[in-house]
Amino acid sequence: MSMKFNFPSPDLQIGFALELKKFRSVYLQGALLETIQNLDVTEIDRQLAEYVCKDDLSTLAKFGLRGELLFPVPIVLRENPYLLGYYRLLLGYSQKEFYGRDKGFGVGHFKSMEVNGRIGKVAASDIEDLCLAFSAAASALLKGVGPLRVSRELLDDLTLLTVGPQFRGGANNARGAAGIIQVFEIIKEIVEHSVENLGENSMEVRSATGRLFAIEFAPDPDIIIKEEMSVGHDRNVVAIEVKSGTDVSNIHNRIGEAEKSHQKARKDGFTECWTVVNVNQLDMEKAKSESPSTDRFYSIANLSLRCGDEYEDFKRRIMSLTAIPAARN
Repeated sequence: MSMKFNFPSPDLQIGFALELKKFRSVYLQGALLETIQNLDVTEIDRQLAEYVCKDDLSTLAKFGLRGELLFPVPIVLRENPYLLGYYRLLLGYSQKEFYGRDKGFGVGHFKSMEVNGRIGKVAASDIEDLCLAFSAAASALLKGVGPLRVSRELLDDLTLLTVGPQFRGGANNARGAAGIIQVFEIIKEIVEHSVENLGENSMEVRSATGRLFAIEFAPDPDIIIKEEMSVGHDRNVVAIEVKSGTDVSNIHNRIGEAEKSHQKARKDGFTECWTVVNVNQLDMEKAKSESPSTDRFYSIANLSLRCGDEYEDFKRRIMSLTAIPAARN
């Protein structure tokens, strides 16, 4: 039977499903219940009585729930530091807002617990205060969902509501990193006949006049090219921002982000700033108005063809700005 409509493969959801299976064993309710089995329940109850309001514990007990399903206590977090992620997710805090340096809650030193399962010295001395803060927030959550019947299923659903955006953000980050690597590989192919040193995140090429140029990944902008003037002194040449998102409706926000990066690059002395995008249709006039610091716009799709006017322009400029000779046939 022929199909009238054709939808793309749900690769993102397939990836989420596989990731969720691993995630449950570390951060979600099952991991908490497994941890509790290894602990002295009387000590958990003693700490719950110390850190949690009696009325809140009574409310949970009315529905047949133990307090640690909603309220963290030191003994639980010390036994399994990864479970800090469970309580963060349960209360709906994203990693960025919870641990962030600029707008976080001042608890960035606890991040290694969730990420690595490790309690640092500073975090170890603050766990009691962390539990008190969680207790106050969890109490507000319990009162706020009062009209609903509190259950293990509801609490599990609340953690999943936070996991979804986190997974999608991770997928977007992975897509972004893949785009940067793709552009880096294209550059490497262009200059490979002049490469002297090749590392995992950088390469060095020798110009026709013997000058050394470094091409490397950078946190901001994404890829940079700089010339070694003398030992310890470089001249910044090209700053490249790669925006790998395929959502056309959001491309102008990403170009605005590129502009901020390029403004910083200009202050750092970069003479050329390029922006590489991953959408088929781009209003060039609007893009130039949104990022006046961008000297050249390129498309990942067009560069990936390794032919055509856009690729040839990119190739010529890379070779010219690094002053490398043409490859010998």
